[in-house]
Amino acid sequence: MRRFLPLLFVPILATSTLSAEAAEAPPSAQFEGRVDVREVLLDVLVTDRQGNVIVGLGPNDFRVTEGGKPVDLAGLTFYSNRRFLGSAANAETSANAGETTLENRYFVLLFDDVRSLSLDAPELVSQQMQAARKAKEWVGKLLANDWVAVLTYDRKLKVHSDFTRDQRALAAAIQDAVSGKDPETEWPSRIGDTAKTPSLLARLPKGKALRDKTESIYDALTVLAEAAAPIVGRKNLLFFTTGFGQINSFGQYLPDPRYYAPTQQALNDANIAAYTIDLTPAGTEHTLSGGMNQLAADTGGTYLFNFVSFSTPLEKISAENNGYYLLAYSKERPAGKAGFQEVEVKLTNPEFKVKARQGYRYGNS
Repeated sequence: MRRFLPLLFVPILATSTLSAEAAEAPPSAQFEGRVDVREVLLDVLVTDRQGNVIVGLGPNDFRVTEGGKPVDLAGLTFYSNRRFLGSAANAETSANAGETTLENRYFVLLFDDVRSLSLDAPELVSQQMQAARKAKEWVGKLLANDWVAVLTYDRKLKVHSDFTRDQRALAAAIQDAVSGKDPETEWPSRIGDTAKTPSLLARLPKGKALRDKTESIYDALTVLAEAAAPIVGRKNLLFFTTGFGQINSFGQYLPDPRYYAPTQQALNDANIAAYTIDLTPAGTEHTLSGGMNQLAADTGGTYLFNFVSFSTPLEKISAENNGYYLLAYSKERPAGKAGFQEVEVKLTNPEFKVKARQGYRYGNS
């Protein structure tokens, strides 16, 4: 397997499960009639061609299918990080279509450490420093209900800052991340009050266990997803990297059949959309960009590349996440079954763009 610098790291699935028995089933059939009833909560981003968030949609504007079969929506809520989004007319329409709720936004900045390539590819180190500089400017513009965490990957996952709203602390963490400084956040005393603030550290392995469990980028993304899963809401992974994956004998990218699917499913199940931000200079073509594009597409994010300034992808991500729709429906499955259910979301209006994760886990897999 060949791996190129993965760096950092976008809809949303929360669930509750209960068991029910078929009503009035005879005693001999009660066991066979047991089902798991799960409420599926799926977040969906809807924008126009320019990337502006569309408000005012209702249940009839969405078409949701599982395995090609339509499902009936039981509810729809629009979540926004602002009190009013769009025109006054659109805001009124949105209120009529469904409840509009003020929502926190969660961003995880994950930098793939490229310092080991400084001799062979010094331009990548320069790119990473530019990305850090623009990221520090970006966190200075975030809103009061935005939470940001800062991590790096260098043969293991490192947490430089847990989720915080402290812009100065985030700027310092970003600088430490790209400078290769070892973080001190793994100390138990650094973990905040999880009842009041969201936390990755509270659920990540500690010390050597974190190193042992994140030896590959796939492991790191999976462990990160599992730590973030209990945090309710959409999480956006801003992953600064040059790609990862396998290269076949024809020089083409291939997803690793052993690790990619479980990683993608873990991110989907944890409501994490991956925005992969290419660290290679604008105009550079490279094979492993295929892995970046696939991870973003499979998790409801975007592969961002070929830009002059890193401000461009950061501002795009922020604007795209100004609001999203939370779709709710119920699904029954035979008790004891487990797996990954693929979901497809489409809109009745083809002029709008829709982004949603590709599915969710069910049962105890």
